[in-house]
Amino acid sequence: MVFKRLNHRILILDTTLREGEQTPNVTFTIEEKLQIARKLDEIGVNMIEAGDPNVSRDVKEAIRIIAKEGLKAEILAHCRALIPDVENAASCDVDRVAIFLGTSKTHLKHKLRRDEENAIELVTKAIEHAREQGLSVRFTAEDASRTDYRFLTRICKAAEDAGADRISIPDTVGIMTPDKVRELFQNLSKELRVELDTHCHNDLGMATANTLAALEGGATAAHVTINGLGERSGIAPLSEIAVALKVIYDVDTVKLEELPALSLMVERFSGVVPAPNTPIIGENAFTHKAGIHVAGVLADPSTYEGFPPELIGRQREIVIDKYTGFHAVKSRLERLGVYLNDDQMAKIVQEIKERPTITKFRDADLIELAEKITGRNLQAEIPTKVEALIRVKCESNIYTTAIARRLKALKKINKVYEVTGNYDIEVTVIADSTAELNEMLERIREIEGVEATETQLVLKKFEV
Repeated sequence: MVFKRLNHRILILDTTLREGEQTPNVTFTIEEKLQIARKLDEIGVNMIEAGDPNVSRDVKEAIRIIAKEGLKAEILAHCRALIPDVENAASCDVDRVAIFLGTSKTHLKHKLRRDEENAIELVTKAIEHAREQGLSVRFTAEDASRTDYRFLTRICKAAEDAGADRISIPDTVGIMTPDKVRELFQNLSKELRVELDTHCHNDLGMATANTLAALEGGATAAHVTINGLGERSGIAPLSEIAVALKVIYDVDTVKLEELPALSLMVERFSGVVPAPNTPIIGENAFTHKAGIHVAGVLADPSTYEGFPPELIGRQREIVIDKYTGFHAVKSRLERLGVYLNDDQMAKIVQEIKERPTITKFRDADLIELAEKITGRNLQAEIPTKVEALIRVKCESNIYTTAIARRLKALKKINKVYEVTGNYDIEVTVIADSTAELNEMLERIREIEGVEATETQLVLKKFEV
């Protein structure tokens, strides 16, 4: 169901490689950045902000490599409104330079120690110099949401006159509301000739709502990161913006079915695991539990789903525990090839409710209950899990705890221990198949600082 219409094109700018790497405790290798850029291009992102070359040599090298990759997406380098910074960005052979300057009184007084006229002069000269280098320019009015509106329009018009063809209006500290954002962009769209970008931080949990409001107000480009990475609480996540644009506005942007794989890639590279209840990509995003909900979903998924999981290449899941009703248990058992009468089903449901501390009944648990109720040995095909103990040896110059944290972030890893002996870390893995276990081993071996691994399969486990 489409709730609103947007009457202009919408572009997606992903800044995982710049804003995303500013996430505390996150850094990407050059190869990881290249893999992310390729995947972003593959799914159809319009612009990729590859980083600020003035940060370090490796950031500059990554930008240069990505710019030479021949991607369809426009590649941007981020830099301050300083001539040397612009020249450094131009040397990376990018398509566009994103020149930024703080415009609020707070930034001008306490960070830049400049007045408004001097700020306009800095921006104008930097943009003119970039245009002389043959670069397209986006000007970013940093802290725009706290900037006096009259000065904001003055400096944006100066940037426009100097040659910028895009202007970004960021909510740098994440304090705006959707109504205020929409109004701001509506007003700026009337004042300026150039196209506007929106860059919303998530400090109050409103980055996605504010981004959509900005697009409704006239912005034509949404800044996002994979998994919502970024300074402090991050910015609007790519998955939320792309899916919301499709579901609410019927606007196609990227290949939605590729979002889970992209999320997992960045989760692996960054070590930052999205919370289970994260929209779209979280483990629980399409998981149903309460009996009334499950009964509705089994009858018609749209009763408790605003959009189907298949839209992004996922499947819905149903958790069995004390909240579960008759229909969910019946559906799960029949999927396993076990058909019982209503009285038997009711007894199984009652058995489940009498075990309130069990948070999730596995298929094997349900079969065991069914056998207890029926007094028969049921021949059910239960998907088998593969459990393994993996010992990890770290390189001598590597901080073991740093490796342990990266391991903890990987999905399917159940527990992580730092241990004594010939190996430094031991992890327990529960995989759906041997193929998945092998994939997990490859991920572990890819972690920088891992020297060797040893794997032991768990044949039998005894609960004490």
